[in-house]
Order: sequence, then C-alpha cells, then structure tokens
Amino acid sequence: MAYSFRIGHGYDVHRLVEGRRLIMGGVEIPFETGLLGHSDADVLVHAVCDALLGAAKLRDIGALFPDTDPQYENVDSIDKLLSRIVVLLKGLGYQIGNIDATVIAQAPKMSPYIDQMCRNIAKCCRIGEDCVSVKATTGEGLGFSGRGEGIAAHAVCLLYREDER
Repeated sequence: MAYSFRIGHGYDVHRLVEGRRLIMGGVEIPFETGLLGHSDADVLVHAVCDALLGAAKLRDIGALFPDTDPQYENVDSIDKLLSRIVVLLKGLGYQIGNIDATVIAQAPKMSPYIDQMCRNIAKCCRIGEDCVSVKATTGEGLGFSGRGEGIAAHAVCLLYREDER
C-alpha cells in the first residue's frame, strides 16, 4: 500500500481592538481587547484552516469563506469553518496526520489555555490530541505583536491519503 503526503503552511493575523471577545483555538480568553475580524477572528484556527487547505491545494480560507459574505459574520471558526474543511478533505480522501501551530502574542499569556485549544482542534479534525501541538511565544516587544497591536499565528500540517494505483 502506497501513500502520498502533503504538507501545508498557514498564517493569519488580526488587530486587537476594544469591544471584541478574544477567541483562540476555540477558547474564550479573558482580556481587555479582542481580535477584529468578520468571523470570531480566531487567528489560530484560521492559520490551521489555511495550512490544511494549502496542503490539499484548495486555495485559502478567504476563497471558501469570503469576508464579504454575511453568512460568515461572527461565526465560530471551529464549528463553521474548520469543521467544513475537515469534511471537504475527507471527501477528497485525505486524512490529517498532525498539526503544529504557534501563536505570537505579547499578551495575554496563552499557556493556561493551550491544552484546551489542542483538544478543541483535535476533536474538530477527528484526530488524536497527541496529533495537535500548539505553542505560544511573545514578540519580545518587537513589531505589531510585540507592541500589543495584534496577534498572529502560524500552522503547519501533514495530510496523507492512500494512492490510487
């Protein structure tokens, strides 16, 4: 039995603003500001979505869920976006091998919430928690994230499927 493997990378960034909730990996984090975006602006989940879509050569999250479409306004990114991508990938015969992601934020501290983020992503992707890694780092005071103006995330993933030979 032969398999083909695909690796994808995703990146997302959103500005921090007052009056919005801060959602990261499907977890609401108490903080004085939240991320601005059309959906819930969950940069971690958006980066994961783009990594998965890129690995399958299915463009990006904006192509599937445009920010001009009112049906995606304020939606839960895990339930409404990531879950649909997982179904799409399964339909194409792909399985998710693993996901590795990094959140870049000066504040708040992400470490108390990382285990739940991993559980949320793993459950939605129908993979084991041991197949999802989320890490967090600060901007060391540098750039937009270091100044507390926004939060960014990077994600990589491995997809595989059985070759049709």
